[in-house]
Amino acid sequence: MGHEALDQAAMAWRTRLADVSLGVAEFTHAHWFFGNLYEAVVKVPHRVAAAEDSPELRRSALATGSPGRYYVPLAPATFPVLAVALAAGWNRPASRPWLATATVASAAGMAGTAYLLRSVNPPLFFSPRPLSEMHRQPLLAKWYRINAIRLTASAVALAAIDHARRQSVSRP
Repeated sequence: MGHEALDQAAMAWRTRLADVSLGVAEFTHAHWFFGNLYEAVVKVPHRVAAAEDSPELRRSALATGSPGRYYVPLAPATFPVLAVALAAGWNRPASRPWLATATVASAAGMAGTAYLLRSVNPPLFFSPRPLSEMHRQPLLAKWYRINAIRLTASAVALAAIDHARRQSVSRP
């Protein structure tokens, strides 16, 4: 096999990796977007923050009723799979801006999630006892503001992923 054939094989492998990664990224970002949207619409934070500690409902990240249960299976892959798509698809100039936009938006959303997980969720959801209304309301307001940022970031990422996927189909 000559040098040119190896280059073509490597390019085909990168293209396939980028396409598969974009497909997985689209799925994981849709999961993230609709999970965050569901939490906001049905006010999951209000319900979890007000829940009394009981043997049936433990105040932990994976307890019954906790949103953590539906994020754990896919959340760890959300950003890394998009980073793989960015690296593998960088050789496609038409897709490059969309891949970069999706990656930056995803990183912004993940930063919001990290902030919530470290600063807001522990006192709001995992204190030994439910917080008083006076302490709970400012944390809930902050949670919803950060969640709006996460929703925006995941929507931008999804739109950019869709554009990148369409670019890869229309311009190999």
